[in-house]
Amino acid sequence: MPTCTLHPLPYLADPAAYFARIRQAPGAVLLDSARPNAERGRFDLLSAWPVQTLAPQAAESGEAYLQRLRASLAQLGRATLPDGVELPFAGGLIGYLSYDFGRRLEQLPSLAADDLGLADASLGLYAWALISDHQLGRSQLLFHPSLAESERQRLIALFDAPVPNSETHFSLLAPMRGDISAEDYHQAFERVQAYIHAGDCYQINLTQRFRAPCQGDPWHAYLAVRQVCPTPFSGFQTLADGSTLLSFSPERFIQVSEGRVETRPIKGTRPRSADPVEDARNGAELLASSKDRAENLMIVDLLRNDLGRTCEIGSVKVPELFSLESYPNVHHLVSSVTGQLAADKDALDLIAGSFPGGSITGAPKIRAMQIIDELEPSRRALYCGSLLYVDVRGEMDSSIAIRSLLVKDGQVCCWGGGAVVADSDWQAEYEESITKVKVLLDTLQSL
Repeated sequence: MPTCTLHPLPYLADPAAYFARIRQAPGAVLLDSARPNAERGRFDLLSAWPVQTLAPQAAESGEAYLQRLRASLAQLGRATLPDGVELPFAGGLIGYLSYDFGRRLEQLPSLAADDLGLADASLGLYAWALISDHQLGRSQLLFHPSLAESERQRLIALFDAPVPNSETHFSLLAPMRGDISAEDYHQAFERVQAYIHAGDCYQINLTQRFRAPCQGDPWHAYLAVRQVCPTPFSGFQTLADGSTLLSFSPERFIQVSEGRVETRPIKGTRPRSADPVEDARNGAELLASSKDRAENLMIVDLLRNDLGRTCEIGSVKVPELFSLESYPNVHHLVSSVTGQLAADKDALDLIAGSFPGGSITGAPKIRAMQIIDELEPSRRALYCGSLLYVDVRGEMDSSIAIRSLLVKDGQVCCWGGGAVVADSDWQAEYEESITKVKVLLDTLQSL
């Protein structure tokens, strides 16, 4: 099998300087670990100039689109890494699936307004990447065997050149405001409660959107938020229509590594505090909360079922339950579900059987998505979708695109939400939906 080639570069812990060279190029994309912890902050990955870009066609089903993605990976061709080299990507697909890509996989109503017009998905096929390994302290260019020698030399020269000087700015033209009032949220909450008591569902993830007019370079906003809120599944992607995706997600959706599958659902949140005693109390309260543990367990059970569709029978396990993960703005309750990919399945089969992630829909999933479409006035677009890569070896990693911004048509949007269950309090849930994105709102307001 053909082998990828590598070209070493000076190691940079922050990918910003390397990404600055290509961020205005077609298909520029950065998957940024932000180095928040050793376990899930090892690699950064960036690229541009895709061989092709694939978006769903008008009436194309999700399965048909995923099959086109498979065909594009086959067209690029399988490849291996040099002996002894451990990297997450050997050439392949990088991009996003919006939450609304789920409409192409399941039969859902179309009640929520599509007022942003974001494509349901966009993945580029990339024959090269710049990958930084923070564990080994290495940055290097990876070239798929299909990449022409002239293009390799162009990229080597590009990244060996001095960093271009570019002053950037970004600002809001008005404060970020929610699309719905507290009373509107309360009414939606009560309708969720009615559905729960009627037996339609056990849990619904209810969200609200915040937005404001804006101007300037979204890259400036990305760097500012990244500085105050480093998270292991951050990302920045520019789209052909001029839109920009900025994500600061702490949540893994699905990873596939040598056939081993892992998903890490987040369910349960408390705010951080500048007072160490109060902060520790908040974390301990979350760990001891029977309500939050019950919410988390519901989603763990849902994801065990989702992964079971594509994993070997009997291989799905829960090695980690109710762990505390802390980020600059919030404490989270996190679990892990793992499995072994079945021999006749691949990473895209996992997407087909599991998307969107159960932690941001509710349970049971399809009924929860139907209720979400009824109660949330506008479509979620990027929010609760996924930034991901799938490489030619079958390796994949993907996020749940929470704590994310969409800059499109002169406005910036973000979304915050949380799980509503039978014993939820509407005011606490409303405040939680704001707490989760407060660091984003405050940072944008300060620019």
